[in-house]
Amino acid sequence: MSAPNKSYDPVEVEALKPEVIDRAKDEALAAVAAAGDLESLREVKAAHAGDRSPLALANREIGALPPHAKAEAGKRVGQARGAVGQALKQRQEELERERDERVLVEEAVDVTLPYERMPSGARHPLTTFCERVEDIFVAMGYEVAEGPEAEAEWFNFDALNIAPDHPARTMQDTFFVRPEKDGGEDGPAEGTGEGDSGVVLRTHTSPVQIRTMLDREPPVYVICPGRVFRTDELDATHTPVFTQVELLAVDEGLTMADLKGTLDHMVRELFGEGVHTRLRPNYFPFTEPSAEMDMVCYRCHGESVGDPDNPCRTCSSEGWIELGGCGMVNPRVLTACGVDPEKYSGFAFGFGIERMMMFRHNVEDMRDMVEGDVRFTRPFGMEI
Repeated sequence: MSAPNKSYDPVEVEALKPEVIDRAKDEALAAVAAAGDLESLREVKAAHAGDRSPLALANREIGALPPHAKAEAGKRVGQARGAVGQALKQRQEELERERDERVLVEEAVDVTLPYERMPSGARHPLTTFCERVEDIFVAMGYEVAEGPEAEAEWFNFDALNIAPDHPARTMQDTFFVRPEKDGGEDGPAEGTGEGDSGVVLRTHTSPVQIRTMLDREPPVYVICPGRVFRTDELDATHTPVFTQVELLAVDEGLTMADLKGTLDHMVRELFGEGVHTRLRPNYFPFTEPSAEMDMVCYRCHGESVGDPDNPCRTCSSEGWIELGGCGMVNPRVLTACGVDPEKYSGFAFGFGIERMMMFRHNVEDMRDMVEGDVRFTRPFGMEI
């Protein structure tokens, strides 16, 4: 049996030569320093500190050395591997810190920007204002009445004492519903005119008043809100589709004084104390006598009239604001609805909600009310 090889020199093992260990360490440190990101550093770690790296292979050769040579070789390899491991750890910390700083900049969230979610819905100010008007009259004992928007000509014109040759019945003012062709296709019937269907898009909510008087016996106290249609161009002060509110009261002994008191109560509730109305003579086929109703300017209360130093934009320094038409129900209308004009009398008035909103909220362009821009509705409050 041979004796242990105590004279074995580890320098003679190529992988354990000092210059080879130093070269492997220097290459590893240079690769670590050159790593520009964490992915590159992982590749460097696998190449210079992994199981198949030069220093790891050199460490395996130590086991073949005699006992007295293992300590020196192990120290040399261990110091080299320790230096590489420390360099890897420091470089990883640096790259992680750089990554975190970059993420904070590149993925920063600007909390002042609008949030990315659907905004809460809101009821349109025309709807809420119309309901406010309804509440005023419901509190006085009136009922809210509704009717169809596509209406027969008899309800829209004839029953209201509007003659067949009245200008409002022409195509210039009224939308006529086209009759159906044979086979069900929309279009004018052969040999007929555009308006021969006898159906129109209602030009006012007065047909609702007619239907109400036909359906019930007096006394009648109703308010009739709803959309109406006229062939107007869409501009700052007109729209072909708008909202109208009309009122009808039929009872024994009603007079113009009752009408005036009702109007005064309405404008006070809408615009505050000190606001009142006046009536100017006018003509409407469905009322007799008829009048235009004005209310005193709720801004200047008439004080801007004749005062050039204190002009009022709301009423243009005229002192009054026109609201709409009114009057006592024409006896012919009562007769058409089966109401005895010798026993009963009535009054009625109507106005546009859009026009009233323009006055009340200083809206300059009526198109803002119909374009659906939330920037218009938000200032009125978010009523879900």
